[in-house]
Amino acid sequence: MDAKIREIVEKEGFSGSVVVKQGEEVVYSKGFGYRNFSEKLPNQKDTKFGIASGSKLFTAAAIAQLVEQEKFAYDTPVHQLLELCLPCIDERVTIHHLLTHTSGIPDYFDESVMDDFSELWEERPMYKMEKLEDFVPMFSDKKKMFEPGEKFHYNNAGFIVLGLVVEAVANKPFTEYVTENIFNAAGMQDSGYFRLDQLPENTALGYIEKDGSLKSNVYAVPVIGGADGGAYVTGPDMIGFWGALLNGKLLGEDQVERLLTKHVKVKDGLSHGYGLWLDDVNKKTVYHVMGYDPGVSFHSCVYPEDQWMVTVCSNHSSGAFKVIKGVEELFVK
Repeated sequence: MDAKIREIVEKEGFSGSVVVKQGEEVVYSKGFGYRNFSEKLPNQKDTKFGIASGSKLFTAAAIAQLVEQEKFAYDTPVHQLLELCLPCIDERVTIHHLLTHTSGIPDYFDESVMDDFSELWEERPMYKMEKLEDFVPMFSDKKKMFEPGEKFHYNNAGFIVLGLVVEAVANKPFTEYVTENIFNAAGMQDSGYFRLDQLPENTALGYIEKDGSLKSNVYAVPVIGGADGGAYVTGPDMIGFWGALLNGKLLGEDQVERLLTKHVKVKDGLSHGYGLWLDDVNKKTVYHVMGYDPGVSFHSCVYPEDQWMVTVCSNHSSGAFKVIKGVEELFVK
């Protein structure tokens, strides 16, 4: 495994961390490259990395906890839960629609027509994007894209709205809720929603390659993450999260099953659950989350039939996927 990973690291110029668990044992945990390129500070196995949209699973888990507490149901219309007026949300849109990207509400960053997240912050200062409400003006007055439930269309704004639901029902900031009820409950002591201008020690700076050189992503992503992305985790913490989720420490069995259900088919072999993807690899279902931002690439997978977990974090815009596929080739038969 080490030889295979190092081969990919050298070929791709990978910078990040790789953690692999088989059964109850962590069999591989190493860092590569630099968390601070200028100072040549190396990435370690427990370095903190931004994970972009990989954070959506934490939002889905928070929603599932509130459903479990009977605060609302998956088929509850969203407009019944928010005091905030959002003209873009059809009254038929439910929590289920938002979780499965089938709501049809307009997105503030439509990945089907835009490929550079940093373009959003050329006219709107990223350092002012501090709360979920700050994103609302970016999509609230746009027209819906399609009728609720009509089809799948990946949607970041939908998870902003889910975060607003968590805040309204739990009566506390979204990041505070997740830190208390997801991170702390799962023992993820090194994870959190950190401000770019207040990063804790052993946190990787994100790097973007441009014109043959590297620059920080500090102006390319919001100053702090939220319900649609931007949390920071370590590789070991993410492995711990999967264990806590699947072993009933965060949710009851029924709610875990709901998250892991193939609710909507995206294409042959790929479906979406609640906050995560379900991929068929060699006729075996894999649970996985992924995230890509400027200066961020992240993949974390669970192979339940083979009892493997793999988490790859990177502070470059690409690289995590290649490592995941390389490791996968070794044990998914």
